[in-house]
Amino acid sequence: MPAPLITRELATVIRQKARPGITLWNRLEGRPRATNFERTLRAEVRDPLWMLCRQWQVGEFQGDDAGSPVEARVQLATTRLRRYQPGDGAAEAFDDQTPLEAKVEALPVAFAQRQAPLGVASMLTIALDLRLLMGRQWLKMIGRVSALAVPQFITAYRIATPDPLQQADLPITAHPDAWSTHAAVAGRRMDGGALYAHLTSGGLASDGIAALAGLDATVDPIAARWVRWFEKLIHQPAAEGAWEPDRFEYRFATSAPQGDAEKVMVAEQYHQGHLDWYNFDVDPQRTSLGDGAPPPEPAEVTTLTMLPTQATFNGMPHSRWWKFEDGRTNFGDVKPDTTDLAKLLLMEFGLVYANDWFLVPFTAPAGSLATVRGVAVRNVFGERTWIEAAGRGDDEDWQRWAMFLNSIVGDEHRPADLTLMLPPAAQKVQEGAPMEEVLLARDEMANMVWGIERTITLPSGEPRRGGEAATELRHAWERDLERRLGAPPAPLPPAEGAKIRYQVMTSVPEHWIPMLPAHVEGSNREIQLQRGAMLRIMTGDPSPTPDAVRPRSWLLRPGLDADPATGFVVHEEEVTRAGTRVTLSYQRTRWRDGRVWVWLGARKLTGRGEGSSGLAFDQIIDVPTKG
Repeated sequence: MPAPLITRELATVIRQKARPGITLWNRLEGRPRATNFERTLRAEVRDPLWMLCRQWQVGEFQGDDAGSPVEARVQLATTRLRRYQPGDGAAEAFDDQTPLEAKVEALPVAFAQRQAPLGVASMLTIALDLRLLMGRQWLKMIGRVSALAVPQFITAYRIATPDPLQQADLPITAHPDAWSTHAAVAGRRMDGGALYAHLTSGGLASDGIAALAGLDATVDPIAARWVRWFEKLIHQPAAEGAWEPDRFEYRFATSAPQGDAEKVMVAEQYHQGHLDWYNFDVDPQRTSLGDGAPPPEPAEVTTLTMLPTQATFNGMPHSRWWKFEDGRTNFGDVKPDTTDLAKLLLMEFGLVYANDWFLVPFTAPAGSLATVRGVAVRNVFGERTWIEAAGRGDDEDWQRWAMFLNSIVGDEHRPADLTLMLPPAAQKVQEGAPMEEVLLARDEMANMVWGIERTITLPSGEPRRGGEAATELRHAWERDLERRLGAPPAPLPPAEGAKIRYQVMTSVPEHWIPMLPAHVEGSNREIQLQRGAMLRIMTGDPSPTPDAVRPRSWLLRPGLDADPATGFVVHEEEVTRAGTRVTLSYQRTRWRDGRVWVWLGARKLTGRGEGSSGLAFDQIIDVPTKG
């Protein structure tokens, strides 16, 4: 036997208790006596028995009859989207060559002229910079046909010089930047927006242009190409869009054939800026979009075979002791409360069942409705398992759980719809700086809602803070009144010895537009917010009916340009306690064919709380003492 295992003079050793008779170990780890752990972390294989004990300790000897999946076959049924309906408009054929965001969100770039009455804050609804761009492009194209036509177009579609003595031009002359820009190009450049409005209303490019007389066969194709150039530069929607101004949201619907009927998918409250499957709901009450259903079209069934891949994430615990986890995820630092079920489920998934999840990725065509009929999985033992959707069953069953399923409109108990919507949406949308920004805020002291124009677009195309623009316009009206009637009279001094004075009403900045509560007909308690107007009261104004302050942003002007008396209401529930922020900006994306799409779209976001306008009535104010 080896010498270390033989004890010499055993009686003496036992009598003196020089060696212990029983040896105990209470841990499998070593006890280092050095500060350098470099060699310890190498996990060198020295003792096979220690390694077996370590494997037993971490549970590597515990097995079950489960086998890892090695093959998965997915049966996928897809149906292409065939129809599209914006809001309450007419249904049309679905166009998958256009990004769905551009189709839904695009707002028209209007080409209206200044309108009467003069008291209305009227302005060109299309900015000057865009009109100059269109005119420059047209002159470049038509100059190749006739150089004499260039000055004639500048004269026929001229940009008028703003007159500070005319009230209709005050929205331009009130702002020095806009006034100087208009004055610089007036009579020198062409208004391309006026030509576009003329061509799209049925006119000819040669109308009123002597140099193009008899050249319609040559000029008309150029004009059509120029119109297509602009509509390609900025996408113009159809006459009836999906925008709902009374809710500051988009509403539209799409459908795909399903047997002899259609499956209708509706998006009732879209305002986020990116379309995905969760924006759509299934409407079983509607069997078609428009008049009649499309011709029957069977679903395309495809069987895909692939290798399952284990799902991984940063910091995922390894099942083998040999590997160290990623330190960027520290599950030990997660400190959930006993009622925080979400964190508890996350920790259980990450620490216990992390290696039990597998991915079976497959592709489906964009612009379609996809349904996975089932998955056939074969494991390493050759066993086959047919897996159906876990979310099947009654849609109202509280025990049913699903994640990527569309909701069903209505309260009826129906079987769960297992269809997944794959909209032809853009991958990335670039958003420009807001051209307009409106904040709808509740004012509890005044018991009303205000539409605050935080950003507006000047007639020159430059965005400006709403408070600054309102102040400049207010001063312009005061200067115009002083020019017509002279200096305003000085306010009456208080009575001798008076310490207080009475004020009927306080003033509100002109970029604060009142939204007044109005009763909804047919309801006892429901109200809506109706657009109102504050009066522009100026000292010394002899007019018995002061002008009404109208909003200058497109978001708050629906119907106002056609008829100043037109009412505009907003649903009361759209303005939350925190307020609602609505922006209008240009969006840009690159589609799958390489084409760049640009459109004017709106976004609705959450505000920053309540506001206070300072509006008050019947106030008693202290008179300041002299000295």
